[in-house]
Amino acid sequence: MSSHKHLDPSSKASAFFSRANLRFNIHSLGYLPRWIIVIMDLTVLVVAFFFTFLIFRGTGLDYILTADSGLFVTALFGVNLFFFWLFRTYSGIIRHSSYIDAVKLLFSQMSVLVLFLILNFLFEVFYGSKAFLNTAFFINMVLSFCGLFLYRVVVKQTFEHYIAEKNDVKLIRTLIYGTDANAISVANALKLESPSRFKIVGFVDRKNQNSTKRMLDLPILVQKKKLPTLMRSVGAQGIIIADKGLSKEEQMVIVDQCLEFNYKVYIVPGITDWENQKEISKKVKNLQIEDLLERKAIVLDGKSISKQLKDKTILITGGAGSIGSEIVRQVLGFNPKKIIILDQAETPLHHLSLEIERVVSDSEIHSVVADVRNKVALRHVFESYRPQVVFHAAAYKHVPLMEENPSQAILTNIEGTKNLADLSCEYGVKKFVMVSTDKAVNPSNVMGASKRIAEKYVQSLHLKSKEEQCLKATKFITTRFGNVLGSNGSVVPLFSKQIAEGGPITITHPDIIRYFMTIPEACQLVLEAGAMGKGGEIYIFDMGKPVKIIDLARKMIKLAGFVPDKDIKIAIVGLRPGEKLYEELLNDTSKTLATHHEKIMIAEDVQDEFDMLHRDIDELIAIANFFDSEGIVSKMKKIVPEFKSMNSAYEVLDN
Repeated sequence: MSSHKHLDPSSKASAFFSRANLRFNIHSLGYLPRWIIVIMDLTVLVVAFFFTFLIFRGTGLDYILTADSGLFVTALFGVNLFFFWLFRTYSGIIRHSSYIDAVKLLFSQMSVLVLFLILNFLFEVFYGSKAFLNTAFFINMVLSFCGLFLYRVVVKQTFEHYIAEKNDVKLIRTLIYGTDANAISVANALKLESPSRFKIVGFVDRKNQNSTKRMLDLPILVQKKKLPTLMRSVGAQGIIIADKGLSKEEQMVIVDQCLEFNYKVYIVPGITDWENQKEISKKVKNLQIEDLLERKAIVLDGKSISKQLKDKTILITGGAGSIGSEIVRQVLGFNPKKIIILDQAETPLHHLSLEIERVVSDSEIHSVVADVRNKVALRHVFESYRPQVVFHAAAYKHVPLMEENPSQAILTNIEGTKNLADLSCEYGVKKFVMVSTDKAVNPSNVMGASKRIAEKYVQSLHLKSKEEQCLKATKFITTRFGNVLGSNGSVVPLFSKQIAEGGPITITHPDIIRYFMTIPEACQLVLEAGAMGKGGEIYIFDMGKPVKIIDLARKMIKLAGFVPDKDIKIAIVGLRPGEKLYEELLNDTSKTLATHHEKIMIAEDVQDEFDMLHRDIDELIAIANFFDSEGIVSKMKKIVPEFKSMNSAYEVLDN
């Protein structure tokens, strides 16, 4: 038996008027059926009509001058209903009423006013007297408009007041940094967010121009001192950066100041006019480390990339990896005829295939499980699909693992690249774009040296075709960049995992620095370089400023809401075999040439003669098949004289 049957009448009344029940009723009021809104609007019209009638009756004047008063009243409400329907004043959700709804109501009432004034004029012309008093009708329309809009505002404010109050959830007192339209949109969206996360306590104006004004009934605060001081003065716990005019440097200053005092930082991208408030509130998110390292958006030459990829057959090796899969996604946007995704990792390739299937595209997608070391399997792929452009992203990339397994680095990074490059020449591929690494520059480890040898090989193929004056030769292009943020095995996912486990975060050396680039950014530049390449170039990318890894770790700990070296420890574990303190983008003897893209440069390296390099590489692959680690590394050092091992057992070979 339900317990409410035992309640006395007073208890039942208390339950009915309880906060929970009231909140439910108000919530329901926000989504009233259209017919109820129409009835409420008509009720407002009736009240406005009687008020007008009584006002003028009190002054001794008659509102309605015609004897057919019933016909006039019927026509008045009928015409109002018609214009309600025409301007769809009843279609908006009351709790989300805005100035658009006010404009609709204004237009409907103005239309009624104009129409009846015209009819009144015609009535006077044909019958010699007016049907109603024009002044009274004008006041009637003003009262109607005010009443219609006022009850919407009351419902909206009442809803916001009661729904925003949460008994069980403590809202984060937050400032919004910015006073532009973007900031206002964010504030409005967060007020209506359900469940609510933030209590907005004010706006911060970086230009200090509106200190005496308010927006959305919230104060506009002037930043005379550092931001944390201002936040402390209003009891704010976090800040949402919503100012579109902030440069990356200015944003970094704000983030550093807030993280220093353990204030929460949130960001929101630019808001477009057509986005609804629910979508805007979803975009307000915790600041990620990617947001700090990301630079200005890259502007691509869409025409040249489209010319290279549209209606072409594209082969992408290592297509299931972090770089390869992003190349697949971006290439798909240029409507190629076919995309062949090749990888030896079955499960990631399967997951990518399922993801790509959901994308609406006319391109044929073929997923091929194959190893770039298997030339027979690769030949079958080239024979079956006849690719016109190859993006070669398949590689072993983990420095410590390759230092322990040099034969695998040779067989995948060098022999695999050689297999693909040779088949590309044989089957008339137009462009071959190889994804390389800054670790190939003055290499200090086996992985970097293997990538440098692969670079040398594809360059030598271009040099050979140039010497033979082969006009239809494959154009070989190399792209070289640093660490890719969030890629498999990069420090950011590792640090995130270590923070989630309660630490410690492990760093190899307190002074180690690295260049970082986001995955989409790197792949965009690969496509751009591939489009502009004429053959034989090594393209290097503007990686921005190098990042000290220990600073990166501290910021990630603070972004997670912890205190470095207190809540989460940072442990220095020593440099790994083959690891440098810093990476370079150019060899000591190299020079750079500018391109039309400000973020892409060409590295001018000395190119090796094909026949000699070809013999050396064949010998290296033969040694790798016997798994003679010292023999492998010794041969690599002869092919790449600048290869000097660091923190490695192979340092003795440098002597």
